Amino acid sequence: MRTFFLKVLRGKKGNQFWEEFKLPLLPYLNVNSALMEIQKKPVNRQEKRVAPVVWEQGCLEEVCGSCSMLVNGRPRQACTALIATYLEQTGSDTITVAPLTKFPLVRDLIVNRDRMFENLKKVNAWIDCDDSFDRGYGPKISPNLQESLYILSTCMTCGCCTEACPQVNPKSEFIGPAAISQARLFNAHPVGALQKHKRLRPLLQKGGIADCGNAQNCVQVCPKNIPLTESIAVIGAQATRQAISDWKHLPDTKS
Repeated sequence: MRTFFLKVLRGKKGNQFWEEFKLPLLPYLNVNSALMEIQKKPVNRQEKRVAPVVWEQGCLEEVCGSCSMLVNGRPRQACTALIATYLEQTGSDTITVAPLTKFPLVRDLIVNRDRMFENLKKVNAWIDCDDSFDRGYGPKISPNLQESLYILSTCMTCGCCTEACPQVNPKSEFIGPAAISQARLFNAHPVGALQKHKRLRPLLQKGGIADCGNAQNCVQVCPKNIPLTESIAVIGAQATRQAISDWKHLPDTKS
């Protein structure tokens, strides 16, 4: 049976190291499945028994976003990264996996993505509930709008776009593409539109929409093919209108 090597960047911050594992190339094997094989028998290339590799996984069908990692240097979901495809594309017998670099490292392939969830809080990425349901149905949403909203709603907060964005770095407070796109999603909702200002004003502050460098890496790596650059453009226009509106309503200090 054909075999391959999975090269894993392991350890904690300040003490990371590469470790290789020899595995059989089973049909339709993906990175998650390969890591599970290692978990069953954690023996490295030197035939030494080691601690199993730790990583996150959930749905195993590219919906939960938990198994984000760098596969051959590119951010993606491990559950849909087919081993045979990578071996064929590279002509190598080795595949490397490493943790995302834009988030605090926990251990091995696990990172802490709390930053993304805190950014969602900043832009009020939800629809507030009230007693409107008791007053009957709300306004209808056109099929075209429904379709665009659905695409935006598939965001898994996986962190791939954040990882690929050069503006997200230790010297920047940029909120990232995912939160901006979610602001667009809820601003487009008939009820959410009533609270646009709660989402747009934070994006007018430091780390907001103006910090985007338009590298467009985010849209290239999004596993759900969300039009992130389009969302950034839409929110940029909305934020500009919000800034003009706020300026017009500033109190007159001349008197």
